[in-house]
Amino acid sequence: MHYDDLVSVTIVTYNSGRFIKRCLESVLDQSHARLEVIVVDNASTDGTIDILEQFEDRCRIVYNAANVGFAAAQNQAIALSSGGWVLTLNPDVLLLPGFVAALVEAGHIDSRIGTVCGKLLTLKPDFDIPEQPTIDSSGIYFTPMLRHLDRGSREPDNGHYLNFEYVFGATAAAALYRREMIEDVTIDGEFFDPDFFVYREDADVAWRAQLLGWRCIYTPRARGYHVRKVLPGNRRALPPAINMHSVKNRFLMRLKNITPDLYRRNWLSICARDLVVIGCCLLREHSSLEAFWYLAKNWSRVMAKRRQIMSRRRASDEELARWFSYQPVSLPAPKPQARLSSRARAARGR
Repeated sequence: MHYDDLVSVTIVTYNSGRFIKRCLESVLDQSHARLEVIVVDNASTDGTIDILEQFEDRCRIVYNAANVGFAAAQNQAIALSSGGWVLTLNPDVLLLPGFVAALVEAGHIDSRIGTVCGKLLTLKPDFDIPEQPTIDSSGIYFTPMLRHLDRGSREPDNGHYLNFEYVFGATAAAALYRREMIEDVTIDGEFFDPDFFVYREDADVAWRAQLLGWRCIYTPRARGYHVRKVLPGNRRALPPAINMHSVKNRFLMRLKNITPDLYRRNWLSICARDLVVIGCCLLREHSSLEAFWYLAKNWSRVMAKRRQIMSRRRASDEELARWFSYQPVSLPAPKPQARLSSRARAARGR
């Protein structure tokens, strides 16, 4: 049974000892009346488990025997949850008071809103707040090259992004998902695709949700902080396994979600980026060549997922095409109080 007013916060930890205590404290201090917190640990070895044991009386903690990846562990947590809304949260996120309440408020603006995101600001790796506020994410967008980027990333927070807006999708570092949307876009019992293992699984969900006619809204009233580890331009500082998954997931996401019309409109940009990615793998990043072997081995399963997604597609070609741009795309959305006042006016008119 699912409860509409309950928000299920689902967190996946893996060697998250530096962050998880303050993250959980910020969640448990939220003003939203009804919360349940579910943490799935992916066999941490750095002391994370010792910290989680301190929260077992206030959170549901699951300890996996092996690292099954972010996507599979999030699915595991979501399956255990009971809320009408699910807030996926990274352990390196710090929520300001009222974050959850603001997300839920925005989610009630429109029944077709399946995802809600707020404004995340950058946080130092030691969990200190920088003197100059800098945006981490205010939603995600796609370029015609099929790169997905965080809206406003690394921009000074000097008064931008103050309006309610519809955006393409949300980073799963702090994304609120409507239960009905989760059930609608799930494929073979999986919301996040375990083939992604880690990285880009949230962009895959966002694209699938758009195909199936769901909306994502950004609210400026929800604010938090995030330690961003993966940024464009810092590939050489990342572990080879992360870079391999990044390459794999670029093509995996496309194979599942791209429509013929979208490819026709953007084929030149897509091919140009593909040449850069493949050339980099051949000349420098040899460990990422494993990505193409993975795709070949699992081709039949990926195509089966694609067929399911396309058979349920509701969005038109024009609706999809408007989101792919070199500049972040957003559409105006009403404020929550505008919706409440119109309801009140309708009641008075009866």
